[in-house]
Amino acid sequence: MEKTSLKLFTYLLFFFVACQLACTPNRIISRKVKKEFQHSELIKKYQVGFALYDMDKKELLFQKDADKYFTPASNTKLYTFYAGLKMAPDSIPSLRYVERGDSLIFWGTGDPSFLHSQLKGTKAYNFLKNSSKKLFFAPGRYTGNFYGNGWQWDDYNEYYQAEINELPLMDNMVLVSTTTNGQIKITPEIFASCFAVDSASQAKAFKVTRDFNSNHFTYPKVPITTKTAQQVPFKVNTATTVNLLADTLNKYVGVINLKMPANAKTIYNVKSDSVFKQMLQPSDNFIAEQLLLTYADRVGEELNTAKIIAYIDQHYLTSLPDKPKWVDGSGLSRGNLFTPRDMVKLLELIYTEVNNKEKLFGLLPAGGKTGTLKNAYPKTDNPFVFGKTGSLSNNHNQSGYVVTKKGRVLIFSFMNNNFVQPTSEVRNEMVRLMTYIHENF
Repeated sequence: MEKTSLKLFTYLLFFFVACQLACTPNRIISRKVKKEFQHSELIKKYQVGFALYDMDKKELLFQKDADKYFTPASNTKLYTFYAGLKMAPDSIPSLRYVERGDSLIFWGTGDPSFLHSQLKGTKAYNFLKNSSKKLFFAPGRYTGNFYGNGWQWDDYNEYYQAEINELPLMDNMVLVSTTTNGQIKITPEIFASCFAVDSASQAKAFKVTRDFNSNHFTYPKVPITTKTAQQVPFKVNTATTVNLLADTLNKYVGVINLKMPANAKTIYNVKSDSVFKQMLQPSDNFIAEQLLLTYADRVGEELNTAKIIAYIDQHYLTSLPDKPKWVDGSGLSRGNLFTPRDMVKLLELIYTEVNNKEKLFGLLPAGGKTGTLKNAYPKTDNPFVFGKTGSLSNNHNQSGYVVTKKGRVLIFSFMNNNFVQPTSEVRNEMVRLMTYIHENF
């Protein structure tokens, strides 16, 4: 009788413990989220990768093809961001220089903030402006192409695909707007002589088009509207850079063929956080690409995107579960391929590196409030999703942090590739599922 009672007690105890393990909060989350995904008819129609991660327990709560590779689009900027936290945590280098006799010789670092329309980096500019020495620019540090690996050539005229170079100025863009009396206004003015009417154009609306190989801009013979504010990338080369800089400084700038010595001094322009924020919130491709070059400058590498990515991968990304295929800083290339569980691990590394939740969430787009997530979620003063979006045609992703109603901070990566539905439908379903996680856990 006693043996029977002992067996019964042992069985009940085992059953009780098993039930407790099966009913832990994380297992409940896993089951409920899995059920929501299974009941979604929309996401069955295309490739979806998802990972939801508990930082406290160090475990994946739910995953769907989280070990599969997806095109990340601008989620790639999170990699560029993390590299910056490790390699340029305080300020962005803007110029390297030496003084020799009556001459000041300077080299570019790739700094995107130099006279940038939003960042307005002026320290390097003022340094050159106030120097009493003869100025000489020494080109040649950048050894890459003017476009990133795998970029679409037919986007060359669009604001989101500025060219890459070692001394970018004014976003590497020409701004076309209107004067108070309705005339065309060109900024910087030095490009005004490069504009001409295209008499053969049949276009009904005003739009400027640059020649692919040169800084020759044309526009149709139709009225420009007062709302026109078109940014067009200009063609970068040494002559254009020097002429634009000289025109802006209102002083002569020469060109010299000289390799940068190891003891060249550094001028820093703006604080890194402000640059990271401007890259992340509006998803600025130009800043992302140029930042990689500034990281290369910091570690003594030549200014080359492929080489600095290889350096970052070797020194800072060895803990990722899957080896990423990373080819540019912005995500414009479809050559980038990351897994959702890589994205989650990267976001955990970012969270640890910043070590300040409020600061980190202030840098990222916030659902319903700021950046590229402002219009994705309902307008609110208390956002619950903080992260990075990523969009290319037929691809739309979100990766970041979701704060639940119980105050938990979970990491997620939601990657949607190869869909033919309108992006709005895919976005709305993603928002519905992320809102479900927020509301119920």
